Amino acid sequence: MKEKRKSRNNFLVQGTILAVAAILAKIIGMVYRFPLQNVLGNEGNGYYSTANEIYAIVLMISCFNLPLAVSKMVSERVHKGEYRNAHRVFLCAVRFALLIGGSLALITYVFAGIITKYLMSFELAVYGLRVLAPAIFISAIIGTFRGYFQGYSTMVPTAVSQVIEQIVNAAVTLICANIMFDYGMSLAAKEGNDSLGPAWGAAGGTFGTVVSITVALLFMMAVYSLQKGTLRRNMRRDQNSRPESMQKIYRELVMTILPVILSAVIYNISNVADQGIFNKALLGQGYTDAQYGAIWGIYSGQFRVLMNVPLALASSMGPSIVPTLTAAMANRNRSEARRKIRMSIRFTMLLTIPCAVGMAALSKPIVLMLFRQQTGAALSAGIMQAGALMIIFYSLSTLTTNILQGLGQLRQPLINCSIALGLHFVLLYFLLTTVNLNIYAVVYSNIFFALVVCILNAMSIRRFISYRQEWYKTFVVPGIVSIIMAGAVYLVYFVFSLFAGNTVSTVIAILVGIVVYGIGLVSFKGVTIEEISSFPKGYLIVRMLRKTGLIK
Repeated sequence: MKEKRKSRNNFLVQGTILAVAAILAKIIGMVYRFPLQNVLGNEGNGYYSTANEIYAIVLMISCFNLPLAVSKMVSERVHKGEYRNAHRVFLCAVRFALLIGGSLALITYVFAGIITKYLMSFELAVYGLRVLAPAIFISAIIGTFRGYFQGYSTMVPTAVSQVIEQIVNAAVTLICANIMFDYGMSLAAKEGNDSLGPAWGAAGGTFGTVVSITVALLFMMAVYSLQKGTLRRNMRRDQNSRPESMQKIYRELVMTILPVILSAVIYNISNVADQGIFNKALLGQGYTDAQYGAIWGIYSGQFRVLMNVPLALASSMGPSIVPTLTAAMANRNRSEARRKIRMSIRFTMLLTIPCAVGMAALSKPIVLMLFRQQTGAALSAGIMQAGALMIIFYSLSTLTTNILQGLGQLRQPLINCSIALGLHFVLLYFLLTTVNLNIYAVVYSNIFFALVVCILNAMSIRRFISYRQEWYKTFVVPGIVSIIMAGAVYLVYFVFSLFAGNTVSTVIAILVGIVVYGIGLVSFKGVTIEEISSFPKGYLIVRMLRKTGLIK
């Protein structure tokens, strides 16, 4: 029985492994952004963020969701015992990645100037975007390796490669940003354009991405080579002697990945489109490039960087639940699929809601602790407070999108995201031009976008699998306990700030918040002993809670 329960909850264990690695990678990525912010300044950070956001969209088109599609197809075949066909899917995906990734990398490099000048109204971001172009090709290849291992329900190679990637990225980014910033400043002295220093510094920073993704690819290739013996043994146990035709696999790969890519692009394109709309709106209101670039740099380089840490939880749970939902649906076991959906949503919300509320409560102390600058601190703190709901809704919408894809409903997320995106742009334009909310228009319209996606996805899941989300323990209790926690951390920070520095006070307040939230969650019966036990190493948590007398 214990082994059966362990197997049934393996997706949660694998999701946690990927989540821990993703959060660690996000923390590393967040930490190096602080000194990078100091090197580039708000303007340079705007160039850096613009190049990365365009790169992210191209990545969506080429390969970002290739791991999900490959893992789904591999999982279906592994579940049937068709190990040779699972490997053929991998080989076809590699060829697909080489073609698509290489083509889009070349197109990005050639048209980088047009994209940054005419679409983004931020011409000097061209240097960073051109440097990033090769990373598109490399990322496409590494995506096939990650998807192949995820299809076997193992997230460890992906997790380790992500951490290695961020460590290398942090080191190379800071070194190259400093070197190229100095080079840009020497050009600025000759040409009389002070923006060349931040622009070239941003280009140097983006070179870290190219180097790091290359190192991560080499690691995944090494893991694949070490696993060849196991893969061959699996193929000898193959239960299907008939190999699938390459043409059939390519057709299925395209039909699987196309709606996933389109829904991901629509889901994530809003940030790039938001910047283009925001820049043009502020340009029409008399702002200069440097002014609206600095504002966007604070939004994308500070708030969104911090927001990505809790978002990593939902982003990591998705890849782990897709293969297991695929297997459950192949077995026509809808009750098991509903159980896994419920567990994944509860697990994500239990961790995401307190993160969002805590960031809002300690917004300014966190900004001052991490970025160590007074200029723009008030705006950054205000954005964090206003955007707390964005963290919760984006986490839930990301996870429910992956759930629909795992259930085989590949087109529905595309439809839902398209509807939400259209409404989002209408609201954004109204808030920018009529209400004049400046950057807060972007924040509020993004909250609205994610909320609409959450509602439409919930309706789609309910319609397809007759699933109803439990509300009280998933949303209400974590919300109430998080509000209590927020009051506690603010009080602790206020008291300690009277005699200790900002950093010490903030760290102590965060640690107190974690303890208060954990105790409150158990006290309000937000989680049961059985649920805690189902979490990775949950039996240790239960033992500790029993010793403290919080549970019997």
